[in-house]
Formats: sequence, C-alpha cells, structure tokens
Amino acid sequence: MFAPLMDHVSRFEFQTCVARYDGEYNVSRFSCGDQYLCMAFAQLTYRESLRDVDVCLSVFPWARYRSRDAGVKLPAQLDLRGSIPAVVHITEGKASDVAFLDDVLIEPGAIYILDRGYVDFARLHRFTTEAGFFITRWKRKQRVQRWTSHPVDYRAGLISDQTVVCALAKARADYPAPLRRVHYVDPTTRQRLVFMTNHFTLLALTIAHLYKARWQVELFFTWIKQHLRIKAFYGTSENAVKTQIWIALLVYVLVAIVRKRLALDVRLYQLLQVLSLTLFEKMRISTAVFDVGPNVDEADDCNQLQLFDL
Repeated sequence: MFAPLMDHVSRFEFQTCVARYDGEYNVSRFSCGDQYLCMAFAQLTYRESLRDVDVCLSVFPWARYRSRDAGVKLPAQLDLRGSIPAVVHITEGKASDVAFLDDVLIEPGAIYILDRGYVDFARLHRFTTEAGFFITRWKRKQRVQRWTSHPVDYRAGLISDQTVVCALAKARADYPAPLRRVHYVDPTTRQRLVFMTNHFTLLALTIAHLYKARWQVELFFTWIKQHLRIKAFYGTSENAVKTQIWIALLVYVLVAIVRKRLALDVRLYQLLQVLSLTLFEKMRISTAVFDVGPNVDEADDCNQLQLFDL
C-alpha cells in the first residue's frame, strides 16, 4: 500500500519545489525524492534507524515515476482548512515566540488569532498597515483611553465593546491607530475574557467565538506531541533535524488528505496504525481499513483529542 499512498503526492509539484530551492545541488545518486520516500517509510513504520529503510526504494522507485500530468492534484472541493497547518516555522528552543510575527506573510483580509504572548504593538501594527486583521487576548497591564462604547447583548455573555487607543506614549508610537476591546464572559465556564482586535465590523460575539477557535492550535500541538513519533533523530545537523520534522509533518498531512479523498470511515490514528502494519500488503487502502479497522488497538487513543475530524 506504500505505492498507492505515495501516488497522492504530486511528483510534478514535488520536483517544482526541489528546483525552486536547488535541493539537489551536488547530489550524485540519492535524490530528494529518494530521501522523502525513505523518511516517509521510516515515519509510517515508526523506525528509529534508517538501516533497513532502503527497501522502499526498490518497491517504489520514484526515479521512474510517470510524467508531470500523472501527479494527483488536490480537488477544489476538498477543504482541509482549520485542521491542517498552512505555515510551520521551525526555530531553536530559545527563540522568542513573538519574533515569529516578523516572518509571517500577512494576507489582506485574513484574520489571525494570536495568543497573548504575541502582543507586541509594533508588530501588531503591521497587520493594520498590510490590511490584515488580528484577534488576541488583552493584557491586564495595558493602559488605554476609551474613545467610544458600543451597545452589546448582555444575554450572550458580552459585557462591553469599546473603541480605545493606547495611553502610554511608547505604545501609542508603536500602534497609533485605534483598537477594539471586547469584554466577554463564557456562559459555560463563567471565565472573564477580554479580547483586542483591529477588526471593527464583525459582531462582538463573533470576535469571542473566533478566538475560541484558536483552541484548535493547542489541539494540533497536543496531537503532534502524542502521535508524531520522532524518538530519535537520524542526523544531528540543523538541516537533518529540520528535514525529519518537516517530513514527519508532511506524512501525517498526506494521510489526512488520503483519508478525506477515499472517504475512509476510520479515525486518523487508527489509519496510521493500519498503515504501519500493512504498508507492504498488496491491497487497497480502503480494503485494509475495512478488514483490519475493527481490530485496531485503541488503547492508546481512548483519551486523545481529535484534530483531523474531517
């Protein structure tokens, strides 16, 4: 099943990326495609060593792959947004979280939901100047001046909806534009939450609900820690470590896409278990899930948070 699984990776798009970044500079035999296949096989089968992984190249030689038109393209109606990350930035552990905003490509009209750790007025002002929107939590020590207050529906848990400006000179110099502050009480937990945004047209309750969706980010990291089994690095250089992390992410995204395309009625973690046990069986992926699915061990998955609920 390894070959049909890899058929869902567009060889043309893969080689386009290789050419864009000159990935095969000074490479004589072991291509980027070969490396991806070996590392993907190691990730799917939970290998801690690459000593016996070269078998996958003899089973599925990408060097003799079909022409550019043979690549499987993602259908337009397949919407995976919200469950699969669009941007991943790998840094050293000592790197500051807020510095990540310097590398973010802001899309005009897009809404970025940010943790309180990303509150930096100079960096947040870039969202406004580049026609993007942000929603984040309000820090208690932030001093502001209220300009106007807007009516709210108290029955929905809203306390206030205000237009404010930064009170301190440095903060106002970093962010001279007005901000919106929404005070909300969660009707379930009764937790008081104060949000800050530069979006003035959305309903105040929508602002609160959008920030609640940020929890999917936390679920994503929890899911990665539980299921991305990188127990040992095959190389210790910066490039080797980043390559292994990237390929691990790509493999799990690929499995999520295949699960959606084939309409498999099985949880993602169960599908990964099936593939790890039957990767070299000559059968359809859907058949393997149907035959093996009911017997898949769910002992390690009973309390797991579900991210890829596609």
